[in-house]
Amino acid sequence: MKLDLETLQKIAHLSRLEISEKDNDQMLSDMSNMLTFVEKLNEVNTDGVAALTTMSHEINVLRDDVAKVNLTHAEVLSNAPKKDEDYFRVPKVLE
Repeated sequence: MKLDLETLQKIAHLSRLEISEKDNDQMLSDMSNMLTFVEKLNEVNTDGVAALTTMSHEINVLRDDVAKVNLTHAEVLSNAPKKDEDYFRVPKVLE
């Protein structure tokens, strides 16, 4: 697939990239080569091939979630640099 300069500039804008005038030709060539490679992948027969969701065959062994209290409310607030009776005090971030 061939790209034109207008498409390259649009991609650069959306990607927030600055491409200098002298690099346009090289960038067009490189991106066209990448798209040509991806187009070749469409020619591969993938009938009967299951979708790959991970590159690892390992299975996570997770523990059951059990609700329990690790720290009391007072213990948590005791470490706060600023606090009210029941809440942390933080700097205001919204007007």
